[in-house]
Amino acid sequence: MDNPEMKAVIEGLLFAAGEEGLSVKEIAEVTGLAKHEVELLIHDLRVDWKEQGRGLQIVKVAQVYQMTTLPEHRSYFEKLAQAPTRSQLSRASLETLAIIAYRQPITRIEVEEIRGVKSDRTIQQLQRKGLVREVGRAEGAGRPILYGTTKEFLEYFGLNHIDELPPPDSIFNWQEWEQDRNDLYQRLGMETEEKQAEETDANASDVPLDYSEKTEPVSS
Repeated sequence: MDNPEMKAVIEGLLFAAGEEGLSVKEIAEVTGLAKHEVELLIHDLRVDWKEQGRGLQIVKVAQVYQMTTLPEHRSYFEKLAQAPTRSQLSRASLETLAIIAYRQPITRIEVEEIRGVKSDRTIQQLQRKGLVREVGRAEGAGRPILYGTTKEFLEYFGLNHIDELPPPDSIFNWQEWEQDRNDLYQRLGMETEEKQAEETDANASDVPLDYSEKTEPVSS
């Protein structure tokens, strides 16, 4: 089936879906094509990419199609992830990593609900750096992937166990992102140290003074 426009549409859909991928049914519903037409177009895409020597491929896992890199190029991706120029975590990576670390196991959708933006590419980058890994599947429709931190994450931040994870302020430099830090705390349902201190002071001021032990006036 030769339909260049719909091939391009399906390619874009698979790219946008990221590692979650799309089923034939989902692609058919979006494009308005019949399921067998979707299958034929995906087959043609796979053949086209192989003939053209493309660096991507389309694979089918658990009835879901995903766009992935070629396994024979793995060594290059490992070098890219280990490159010194890529060792520093971006602002988006730090925020995503904080959410995963403190709320694991967590799905991509849950991460995105907290951050308010799509996070599939950021999570993939953290996976390539070895800081995040797949730890299972959640119950429910589609059984989405659950993410958690790795041994490398503990080593990166000098921790022996995840239970030693300190408050976010201790490991993430939020100084220049003060408002963002407060927003993230709010979305995580956590309180900043400043807020906790304010509430402590307020509670202390509400404690009634104890006048039960009254002293007698000193007589002259």
